[in-house]
Amino acid sequence: MRSLTRRALLRSGALTAAAAAAAGCAAEEPEPAAQEPPDPETVLLRQLIADKEQIVAMYASLSSRKLVPFRERHEAHLAELRRRLPAVSPPPGPSSPAAPSSAATPAPGARASLKSLRELERRAAAARPGQTAGASPALAQLIASIGACEAAHAVALPRSL
Repeated sequence: MRSLTRRALLRSGALTAAAAAAAGCAAEEPEPAAQEPPDPETVLLRQLIADKEQIVAMYASLSSRKLVPFRERHEAHLAELRRRLPAVSPPPGPSSPAAPSSAATPAPGARASLKSLRELERRAAAARPGQTAGASPALAQLIASIGACEAAHAVALPRSL
């Protein structure tokens, strides 16, 4: 029987440890790839949709036949914005940058009134030129048209219901 030398023992221990480490590394699952940042245009579309939903809700809260044409134009804008949103993109999470902008956000506790609608329309129209900056030409044109409509609404809203 051969005697085991200290050198042979250390060598076999090192080889065993290296083999175990290599086997352990091979068995590990690969790290998930870093999540790709959302498409800026998709984020913008989500923001515009959230703004429009708020505006439509404000109009709906005031039941007046005089306001129906205004609300219907906003609903048409909303439908077109939704049509352009890619169907494969996931809904925004709680920390998503797609949260509504302050352009169309009414003040907390604000009640719907003609005055608040007029101000909401003004703020939304004022925000639209800045939103066209990184948008594709087709989306920029739509945003500009929506802003023009909102500016016209701010002037055309009736003084009383």
